Amino acid sequence: MDIKHEVLLVLDDVLALNGRAMAYDLEMPLLGAVPELDSMAVVGVINLLEERFGFIVEDDDIDGRTFASVGTLVEFVSGKLR
Repeated sequence: MDIKHEVLLVLDDVLALNGRAMAYDLEMPLLGAVPELDSMAVVGVINLLEERFGFIVEDDDIDGRTFASVGTLVEFVSGKLR
């Protein structure tokens, strides 16, 4: 499974980016750089990640650094899948 690709699909879906997320690389900043990613969207991304990957995100699992960039979000998902 290509975790980066799946994470980008989730971002694209939740943020309604119409395919723009698929051009994001691992260094692409998220929080503060993607206007569509507000606090409600973060909740939506987390919910869809849980559904798509089959894990549970506890409140203390996540902080602002998780959504700093595509790379940090991919690392978070990879860590949850171990």
